[in-house]
Amino acid sequence: MNVLIEENAAHPRLPALLTAYHLATETEKGAGPTGPADLPAARRAEAEDPATAFAADTVLLARAGETGDALGCLVLKAGPVPEIKRLWVEPEARGQGLAGALTGEALRRAAAAGAPAVRLTVWEWREGPLALYRKLGFALTDSWDDRPGLLCLEKRLAPGDRVELLAPDAVRAHADGLGALLVDAVDGGASVGFPAPLEHAEAAAWWARAAGTRDVWAAFGPDGAVTGAVTLLRTDTANGRHRGEIARLLVHRSARGRGLGRRLLAAAEAHAAATGLTLLVLDTQTDSPAERLYRGAGWTPAGTIPEYAADPAGVLRPTTLYYKVLA
Repeated sequence: MNVLIEENAAHPRLPALLTAYHLATETEKGAGPTGPADLPAARRAEAEDPATAFAADTVLLARAGETGDALGCLVLKAGPVPEIKRLWVEPEARGQGLAGALTGEALRRAAAAGAPAVRLTVWEWREGPLALYRKLGFALTDSWDDRPGLLCLEKRLAPGDRVELLAPDAVRAHADGLGALLVDAVDGGASVGFPAPLEHAEAAAWWARAAGTRDVWAAFGPDGAVTGAVTLLRTDTANGRHRGEIARLLVHRSARGRGLGRRLLAAAEAHAAATGLTLLVLDTQTDSPAERLYRGAGWTPAGTIPEYAADPAGVLRPTTLYYKVLA
């Protein structure tokens, strides 16, 4: 089965998945509810309106292929030490790696956000989930929930990449590292405005010129190397000061798979909203891996333009325009 993980607290299948989780849990505890109406009020409210219940958290769903149904869910509760909750896979889909994929994605996101650890609770009779958690490196820890039969587990995480909003002087100071990042993107075939080969001096000079003309975020690895970047341009026309453009979202090929692209994008979105912008736009090469990132982060495709820009090899490629309305 081709399993895809997406973040979506408003997915239409989520209430049914959460209801099934709570019914199974209450039955295992001996409560024996006969239907959703018999669930405790807090559990019932959570299942009926998960977008509100988990507004501050990350809700992940596992789907079977691009168009398949959501067959499992997991909630990563926000906090200094994030907590995995509500892991559920439909019985008919078990044994195919969905629970591992959901848990692995939660761990990846927590590590990318710089969390020191991830914790969870599991009933001692749930042998399958308990075996999975132990396989993934979770270990018993001091209890923070003294309900009988409930085990508390924790997994320590390695230090993650640091994401910073850079002042103009800092952009210029890191121009060499940012330039190397841009060269890596072009060498990897990314359509980011430059033909290949891109000389390092030209790439570094571009960042030096960008300082002060746009907001720049950079990600730094544990060794201090630049591992990613994104920029935000503001519109200076009188009728467009409510919107901005996301551009140059880059993650070094050696740092991919750690959630940096999502972290950088989220940092830019949050800053845009906090500074009064209500609309963001961007464009990306059609069918590029970035499209999955943007769609998963809630961006809406507005249309595709054929032969919009040349890729690093000089071949004209289509681009897809995206927008996101900020709350």
